[in-house]
Amino acid sequence: MGEYKISCSAPGRCGIVGNPSDMYGGSVISCSTKERAYVTVEDYDALEIEVEGSVRTIRNPGDLHQDGNMFDAVLASIEYFELENTHLRVTVTSDIPVRAGLSGSTAVMTALVAGLLEWMEVKGIESFEKKAWGEKTYKNHYILAEIVRHIELYFLKIVCGYQDAYMCSFGSLNFLDFHGKEHYLSLSREPLGTVEDMADCAQPLPVVLAHTGVQRISGSVHKPVRDRWIEGDPFVIKSMLRLAHIARMSKKAVLQGDWELLGEAMTENHEIIRSIGSSSPINEKIIKTALDSGAISAKLAGAGKGGTILALNPEPDKMIEAFKDAGVERILYPEPMDGVRRENDEG
Repeated sequence: MGEYKISCSAPGRCGIVGNPSDMYGGSVISCSTKERAYVTVEDYDALEIEVEGSVRTIRNPGDLHQDGNMFDAVLASIEYFELENTHLRVTVTSDIPVRAGLSGSTAVMTALVAGLLEWMEVKGIESFEKKAWGEKTYKNHYILAEIVRHIELYFLKIVCGYQDAYMCSFGSLNFLDFHGKEHYLSLSREPLGTVEDMADCAQPLPVVLAHTGVQRISGSVHKPVRDRWIEGDPFVIKSMLRLAHIARMSKKAVLQGDWELLGEAMTENHEIIRSIGSSSPINEKIIKTALDSGAISAKLAGAGKGGTILALNPEPDKMIEAFKDAGVERILYPEPMDGVRRENDEG
Protein backbone atom coordinates (compact mmCIF):
# COMPACT_ATOMS: atom_id res chain seq x y z
CA MET A 1 0.00 0.00 0.00
CA GLY A 2 1.08 3.54 -0.69
CA GLU A 3 1.86 6.10 1.99
CA TYR A 4 -0.82 8.51 0.80
CA LYS A 5 -4.11 7.53 -0.77
CA ILE A 6 -6.95 9.66 -2.14
CA SER A 7 -10.23 8.29 -3.50
CA CYS A 8 -12.70 10.51 -5.38
CA SER A 9 -15.85 9.95 -7.39
CA ALA A 10 -18.00 11.90 -9.83
CA PRO A 11 -21.46 11.25 -11.32
CA GLY A 12 -22.60 10.84 -14.90
CA ARG A 13 -25.18 13.20 -16.35
CA CYS A 14 -28.11 13.35 -18.78
CA GLY A 15 -29.11 16.41 -20.78
CA ILE A 16 -32.78 17.19 -20.11
CA VAL A 17 -33.16 20.07 -22.54
CA GLY A 18 -30.94 22.56 -24.39
CA ASN A 19 -28.17 20.23 -25.50
CA PRO A 20 -25.89 20.67 -27.39
CA SER A 21 -26.08 24.47 -27.15
CA ASP A 22 -23.53 24.31 -24.29
CA MET A 23 -20.90 24.16 -27.05
CA TYR A 24 -22.10 27.45 -28.51
CA GLY A 25 -22.52 29.85 -25.60
CA GLY A 26 -25.98 28.44 -24.87
CA SER A 27 -27.87 27.01 -21.92
CA VAL A 28 -28.96 23.55 -20.76
CA ILE A 29 -30.93 21.89 -18.00
CA SER A 30 -29.12 18.74 -16.92
CA CYS A 31 -29.42 16.11 -14.20
CA SER A 32 -26.83 13.85 -12.64
CA THR A 33 -27.10 10.07 -12.60
CA LYS A 34 -26.88 7.80 -9.58
CA GLU A 35 -24.09 5.95 -11.37
CA ARG A 36 -20.58 7.23 -10.68
CA ALA A 37 -16.94 6.86 -11.69
CA TYR A 38 -14.43 6.10 -8.90
CA VAL A 39 -10.73 6.96 -8.98
CA THR A 40 -8.01 6.28 -6.41
CA VAL A 41 -4.63 8.02 -6.49
CA GLU A 42 -1.89 6.68 -4.18
CA ASP A 43 1.86 6.62 -3.70
CA TYR A 44 3.56 3.73 -5.47
CA ASP A 45 7.02 2.59 -6.58
CA ALA A 46 6.23 3.22 -10.28
CA LEU A 47 3.69 5.05 -12.44
CA GLU A 48 0.93 2.51 -12.89
CA ILE A 49 -2.67 2.73 -14.10
CA GLU A 50 -5.41 0.20 -13.52
CA VAL A 51 -8.73 0.67 -15.32
CA GLU A 52 -11.48 -1.88 -14.65
CA GLY A 53 -8.90 -4.56 -13.87
CA SER A 54 -6.53 -3.89 -16.80
CA VAL A 55 -3.09 -2.57 -15.83
CA ARG A 56 -0.57 -0.42 -17.68
CA THR A 57 2.82 0.79 -16.44
CA ILE A 58 4.20 4.12 -17.74
CA ARG A 59 7.99 3.86 -18.14
CA ASN A 60 8.64 6.76 -20.51
CA PRO A 61 6.71 9.60 -22.22
CA GLY A 62 6.06 7.34 -25.22
CA ASP A 63 3.83 5.16 -23.04
CA LEU A 64 1.38 8.07 -22.78
CA HIS A 65 0.35 7.48 -26.39
CA GLN A 66 -3.43 7.26 -26.62
CA ASP A 67 -4.96 4.44 -28.63
CA GLY A 68 -8.69 5.01 -28.26
CA ASN A 69 -9.28 2.77 -25.27
CA MET A 70 -10.37 3.19 -21.67
CA PHE A 71 -6.92 4.37 -20.51
CA ASP A 72 -6.99 7.55 -22.60
CA ALA A 73 -8.67 9.86 -20.03
CA VAL A 74 -6.03 8.94 -17.44
CA LEU A 75 -3.15 9.26 -19.90
CA ALA A 76 -4.34 12.70 -21.03
CA SER A 77 -4.58 13.92 -17.44
CA ILE A 78 -1.07 12.68 -16.60
CA GLU A 79 0.26 14.43 -19.70
CA TYR A 80 -1.51 17.68 -18.82
CA PHE A 81 -0.08 17.75 -15.29
CA GLU A 82 3.35 16.56 -16.54
CA LEU A 83 3.39 13.66 -14.09
CA GLU A 84 4.96 11.06 -16.38
CA ASN A 85 8.06 10.86 -14.17
CA THR A 86 6.25 10.57 -10.84
CA HIS A 87 5.58 7.50 -8.72
CA LEU A 88 1.89 6.91 -8.16
CA ARG A 89 -0.84 4.44 -8.90
CA VAL A 90 -4.20 5.38 -10.41
CA THR A 91 -7.12 2.94 -10.12
CA VAL A 92 -10.37 3.50 -12.04
CA THR A 93 -13.76 1.80 -11.81
CA SER A 94 -17.17 3.05 -12.98
CA ASP A 95 -20.87 2.22 -12.84
CA ILE A 96 -21.58 4.51 -15.83
CA PRO A 97 -22.11 2.81 -19.21
CA VAL A 98 -19.12 3.34 -21.51
CA ARG A 99 -19.47 5.82 -24.41
CA ALA A 100 -23.19 5.99 -23.80
CA GLY A 101 -23.80 9.74 -23.91
CA LEU A 102 -23.81 9.95 -20.11
CA SER A 103 -20.38 11.59 -19.61
CA GLY A 104 -18.69 8.43 -18.39
CA SER A 105 -15.19 9.43 -19.47
CA THR A 106 -15.68 12.98 -18.18
CA ALA A 107 -16.73 11.61 -14.79
CA VAL A 108 -13.52 9.55 -14.67
CA MET A 109 -11.44 12.57 -15.56
CA THR A 110 -13.22 14.83 -13.06
CA ALA A 111 -12.63 12.42 -10.19
CA LEU A 112 -9.03 11.93 -11.34
CA VAL A 113 -8.24 15.63 -11.69
CA ALA A 114 -9.61 16.30 -8.20
CA GLY A 115 -7.49 13.46 -6.82
CA LEU A 116 -4.35 14.49 -8.67
CA LEU A 117 -4.64 18.13 -7.63
CA GLU A 118 -4.94 17.11 -3.98
CA TRP A 119 -2.11 14.59 -4.29
CA MET A 120 0.13 17.25 -5.89
CA GLU A 121 -0.68 19.74 -3.14
CA VAL A 122 0.06 17.21 -0.40
CA LYS A 123 3.37 16.33 -2.12
CA GLY A 124 4.30 19.98 -2.55
CA ILE A 125 4.34 19.76 -6.35
CA GLU A 126 3.89 23.23 -7.82
CA SER A 127 1.33 23.65 -10.58
CA PHE A 128 -0.19 26.34 -12.77
CA GLU A 129 -3.54 25.73 -11.05
CA LYS A 130 -2.17 26.39 -7.57
CA LYS A 131 -0.37 29.53 -8.72
CA ALA A 132 -3.47 30.81 -10.53
CA TRP A 133 -6.18 29.88 -8.04
CA GLY A 134 -4.46 29.27 -4.72
CA GLU A 135 -4.48 26.26 -2.43
CA LYS A 136 -7.20 23.59 -2.40
CA THR A 137 -8.02 24.08 -6.06
CA TYR A 138 -9.37 20.53 -5.99
CA LYS A 139 -12.35 21.82 -3.97
CA ASN A 140 -13.25 24.54 -6.50
CA HIS A 141 -15.86 22.95 -8.75
CA TYR A 142 -15.73 25.76 -11.31
CA ILE A 143 -12.00 25.40 -11.83
CA LEU A 144 -12.20 21.60 -11.84
CA ALA A 145 -14.80 21.77 -14.59
CA GLU A 146 -12.70 24.16 -16.67
CA ILE A 147 -9.54 22.06 -16.28
CA VAL A 148 -11.37 18.85 -17.20
CA ARG A 149 -12.92 20.39 -20.27
CA HIS A 150 -9.54 21.85 -21.27
CA ILE A 151 -7.91 18.40 -21.03
CA GLU A 152 -10.71 16.81 -23.04
CA LEU A 153 -10.43 19.36 -25.82
CA TYR A 154 -6.66 19.80 -26.08
CA PHE A 155 -5.20 16.53 -24.75
CA LEU A 156 -7.90 14.00 -25.62
CA LYS A 157 -8.66 15.97 -28.81
CA ILE A 158 -12.40 15.57 -28.32
CA VAL A 159 -14.65 18.34 -29.62
CA CYS A 160 -16.90 18.98 -26.65
CA GLY A 161 -18.96 21.53 -24.79
CA TYR A 162 -19.11 22.45 -21.12
CA GLN A 163 -22.18 20.62 -19.83
CA ASP A 164 -20.36 17.36 -19.12
CA ALA A 165 -17.49 18.82 -17.11
CA TYR A 166 -19.72 21.17 -15.13
CA MET A 167 -22.27 18.45 -14.32
CA CYS A 168 -19.62 15.93 -13.25
CA SER A 169 -18.11 18.61 -11.02
CA PHE A 170 -21.31 20.05 -9.53
CA GLY A 171 -23.77 17.15 -9.79
CA SER A 172 -27.45 17.78 -8.91
CA LEU A 173 -30.17 19.14 -11.23
CA ASN A 174 -28.91 22.36 -12.75
CA PHE A 175 -29.70 25.13 -15.14
CA LEU A 176 -26.35 25.89 -16.75
CA ASP A 177 -25.55 28.96 -18.83
CA PHE A 178 -22.38 29.31 -20.90
CA HIS A 179 -22.80 32.76 -22.38
CA GLY A 180 -19.51 33.98 -23.86
CA LYS A 181 -17.92 30.52 -23.93
CA GLU A 182 -18.50 29.65 -27.57
CA HIS A 183 -15.02 30.57 -28.85
CA TYR A 184 -12.90 28.16 -26.76
CA LEU A 185 -10.40 30.53 -25.18
CA SER A 186 -7.39 29.63 -23.04
CA LEU A 187 -7.90 28.67 -19.40
CA SER A 188 -6.66 32.03 -18.21
CA ARG A 189 -9.07 33.96 -20.48
CA GLU A 190 -12.12 31.71 -20.44
CA PRO A 191 -15.12 33.11 -18.51
CA LEU A 192 -16.69 30.75 -16.00
CA GLY A 193 -20.09 29.21 -16.59
CA THR A 194 -23.17 29.94 -14.49
CA VAL A 195 -24.65 27.17 -12.35
CA GLU A 196 -28.15 27.39 -10.87
CA ASP A 197 -28.97 24.41 -8.65
CA MET A 198 -32.68 23.65 -9.07
CA ALA A 199 -32.89 20.44 -7.05
CA ASP A 200 -34.38 21.90 -3.86
CA CYS A 201 -37.09 23.80 -5.76
CA ALA A 202 -37.95 21.43 -8.61
CA GLN A 203 -40.45 18.62 -8.70
CA PRO A 204 -38.91 15.12 -8.98
CA LEU A 205 -38.30 14.50 -12.68
CA PRO A 206 -40.28 11.52 -14.06
CA VAL A 207 -37.56 10.52 -16.51
CA VAL A 208 -35.97 7.23 -17.50
CA LEU A 209 -32.75 6.58 -19.41
CA ALA A 210 -32.63 3.77 -21.97
CA HIS A 211 -29.10 2.85 -23.04
CA THR A 212 -29.10 1.38 -26.54
CA GLY A 213 -25.84 -0.49 -26.06
CA VAL A 214 -24.28 1.37 -29.01
CA GLN A 215 -20.92 2.93 -28.13
CA ARG A 216 -19.56 5.99 -29.88
CA ILE A 217 -17.13 8.84 -29.14
CA SER A 218 -19.10 12.05 -28.56
CA GLY A 219 -16.53 14.17 -30.38
CA SER A 220 -17.13 12.25 -33.61
CA VAL A 221 -20.78 13.33 -33.42
CA HIS A 222 -20.15 16.92 -32.36
CA LYS A 223 -17.28 17.80 -34.72
CA PRO A 224 -19.21 17.93 -38.03
CA VAL A 225 -21.83 20.20 -36.46
CA ARG A 226 -19.15 22.37 -34.84
CA ASP A 227 -17.39 22.71 -38.19
CA ARG A 228 -20.62 23.90 -39.80
CA TRP A 229 -21.11 26.45 -37.02
CA ILE A 230 -17.55 27.75 -37.44
CA GLU A 231 -18.14 28.07 -41.18
CA GLY A 232 -21.19 30.22 -40.48
CA ASP A 233 -23.94 27.78 -41.46
CA PRO A 234 -27.06 29.88 -40.69
CA PHE A 235 -29.20 26.81 -39.96
CA VAL A 236 -26.81 25.51 -37.30
CA ILE A 237 -26.35 28.97 -35.78
CA LYS A 238 -30.12 29.51 -35.59
CA SER A 239 -30.63 26.00 -34.18
CA MET A 240 -28.19 26.54 -31.31
CA LEU A 241 -29.75 29.88 -30.40
CA ARG A 242 -33.16 28.21 -30.36
CA LEU A 243 -31.95 25.33 -28.18
CA ALA A 244 -30.55 27.77 -25.61
CA HIS A 245 -33.88 29.64 -25.61
CA ILE A 246 -35.77 26.38 -25.10
CA ALA A 247 -33.65 25.61 -22.02
CA ARG A 248 -34.25 29.03 -20.52
CA MET A 249 -38.00 28.75 -21.09
CA SER A 250 -38.08 25.24 -19.61
CA LYS A 251 -36.95 26.28 -16.12
CA LYS A 252 -40.51 27.15 -15.14
CA ALA A 253 -41.84 23.79 -16.36
CA VAL A 254 -39.24 21.91 -14.31
CA LEU A 255 -39.92 23.97 -11.18
CA GLN A 256 -43.71 23.69 -11.50
CA GLY A 257 -43.80 20.07 -12.58
CA ASP A 258 -45.54 20.97 -15.83
CA TRP A 259 -44.54 17.81 -17.68
CA GLU A 260 -46.63 18.53 -20.77
CA LEU A 261 -44.81 21.82 -21.25
CA LEU A 262 -41.43 20.25 -20.58
CA GLY A 263 -42.35 17.47 -23.02
CA GLU A 264 -43.03 20.02 -25.74
CA ALA A 265 -39.60 21.53 -25.16
CA MET A 266 -37.89 18.13 -25.22
CA THR A 267 -39.69 17.17 -28.42
CA GLU A 268 -38.60 20.36 -30.18
CA ASN A 269 -35.08 19.84 -28.83
CA HIS A 270 -34.92 16.41 -30.44
CA GLU A 271 -36.41 17.64 -33.71
CA ILE A 272 -33.60 20.19 -33.93
CA ILE A 273 -30.95 17.58 -33.10
CA ARG A 274 -32.39 15.27 -35.73
CA SER A 275 -32.44 18.06 -38.33
CA ILE A 276 -28.71 18.75 -37.91
CA GLY A 277 -27.86 15.07 -38.32
CA SER A 278 -27.02 13.91 -34.79
CA SER A 279 -29.66 11.21 -34.44
CA SER A 280 -29.55 7.68 -35.87
CA PRO A 281 -31.92 4.77 -36.68
CA ILE A 282 -31.34 3.15 -33.28
CA ASN A 283 -32.05 6.45 -31.52
CA GLU A 284 -35.26 6.88 -33.48
CA LYS A 285 -36.32 3.29 -32.85
CA ILE A 286 -36.04 3.60 -29.07
CA ILE A 287 -37.67 7.04 -29.07
CA LYS A 288 -40.62 5.61 -31.03
CA THR A 289 -40.82 2.73 -28.55
CA ALA A 290 -41.03 5.25 -25.70
CA LEU A 291 -43.71 7.36 -27.37
CA ASP A 292 -45.78 4.33 -28.40
CA SER A 293 -45.67 3.18 -24.77
CA GLY A 294 -47.06 6.34 -23.25
CA ALA A 295 -44.08 8.70 -22.87
CA ILE A 296 -44.90 12.40 -23.07
CA SER A 297 -41.62 12.95 -24.91
CA ALA A 298 -38.27 11.32 -25.61
CA LYS A 299 -34.96 12.66 -26.88
CA LEU A 300 -31.25 12.09 -26.95
CA ALA A 301 -29.59 12.31 -23.54
CA GLY A 302 -26.19 13.04 -25.06
CA ALA A 303 -24.44 13.48 -28.39
CA GLY A 304 -26.42 10.90 -30.36
CA LYS A 305 -25.56 8.29 -33.03
CA GLY A 306 -26.52 5.60 -30.53
CA GLY A 307 -25.86 6.29 -26.91
CA THR A 308 -28.79 6.80 -24.58
CA ILE A 309 -32.39 8.00 -24.84
CA LEU A 310 -34.14 10.10 -22.19
CA ALA A 311 -37.89 9.50 -21.85
CA LEU A 312 -40.34 11.66 -19.89
CA ASN A 313 -43.07 9.46 -18.46
CA PRO A 314 -44.79 9.73 -15.03
CA GLU A 315 -46.07 6.14 -15.38
CA PRO A 316 -43.13 4.30 -16.94
CA ASP A 317 -43.81 0.62 -16.17
CA LYS A 318 -45.33 -0.25 -19.57
CA MET A 319 -42.61 1.72 -21.34
CA ILE A 320 -39.83 -0.03 -19.45
CA GLU A 321 -41.19 -3.43 -20.49
CA ALA A 322 -41.32 -2.20 -24.09
CA PHE A 323 -37.70 -1.05 -23.81
CA LYS A 324 -36.66 -4.51 -22.69
CA ASP A 325 -38.56 -6.10 -25.59
CA ALA A 326 -36.81 -3.67 -27.98
CA GLY A 327 -33.40 -4.85 -26.81
CA VAL A 328 -32.42 -1.90 -24.64
CA GLU A 329 -29.23 -2.90 -22.84
CA ARG A 330 -29.66 -0.95 -19.62
CA ILE A 331 -32.25 1.25 -17.94
CA LEU A 332 -31.22 3.99 -15.51
CA TYR A 333 -33.04 6.54 -13.37
CA PRO A 334 -31.47 10.04 -13.18
CA GLU A 335 -31.51 11.78 -9.83
CA PRO A 336 -29.86 14.87 -8.34
CA MET A 337 -26.68 13.56 -6.72
CA ASP A 338 -23.46 14.96 -5.28
CA GLY A 339 -20.92 16.20 -7.75
CA VAL A 340 -17.26 15.27 -7.44
CA ARG A 341 -16.51 14.24 -3.88
CA ARG A 342 -13.88 12.69 -1.67
CA GLU A 343 -14.60 9.02 -0.88
CA ASN A 344 -12.05 8.46 1.86
CA ASP A 345 -10.21 10.24 4.64
CA GLU A 346 -6.90 8.42 4.39
CA GLY A 347 -3.55 10.11 4.14
